[in-house]
Amino acid sequence: MNIEPTPQRCRIVLIAPPTANRDELAKLLSDALSGGDVASVLLPAYEADEALFQTLAEIAVPIIQHAGVAAIIVGNTQIAGRVKADGLHIEGPAADIAANVTRFSPKMIVGTGNIKNRHTALEIGEAQPDYVLFGKIGADNKPGAHPRNIDLADWWASMVEIPCIIQAGNTLDSIPEAVATGAEFIALGSAVFDGTDPAGAVREANRLLDEHAPKFEE
Repeated sequence: MNIEPTPQRCRIVLIAPPTANRDELAKLLSDALSGGDVASVLLPAYEADEALFQTLAEIAVPIIQHAGVAAIIVGNTQIAGRVKADGLHIEGPAADIAANVTRFSPKMIVGTGNIKNRHTALEIGEAQPDYVLFGKIGADNKPGAHPRNIDLADWWASMVEIPCIIQAGNTLDSIPEAVATGAEFIALGSAVFDGTDPAGAVREANRLLDEHAPKFEE
């Protein structure tokens, strides 16, 4: 259980890595979560079918929650309910987002992402999700954050109260530029899980956030 005080600056959202191996997923998540402050973990299905995804979620969610972190299932409302996840990440048209917010909030966190432009962002914002992610899950395959995501996060954070997550690149070096947008959260996937030391990566990410992220008013 994480008993450290919550930092008053941008926090980490981990994107769980793509693996079909239960033991590997458990170890990677446990290691990463031992490295320091993390706000939540998004658990995507990737290429897993529903049965495998549920098996992986049944392993991952208790590990995440035991660390005092919110477990958010991507794209499957039924599995989210079965494994007693803390939230749902649902992408699609604004009407679909609104329907899921109405159905599941406030019992569960309901967020969305993969937003390509300001017009779509504002439409989805009207549905009042708990957060919006600027980035596409699994697309952090370059060293830096995508310029479009930086532009959207900078614009959104300056004018909209709904929290936003900016997706970083596949290196921790992308953190300073990304958090300069004022985003409340930064999504880290490959930058943490593609190396040999997820715990060390989370420690270093938090150090960089302490150094570079703007402080929020309490």
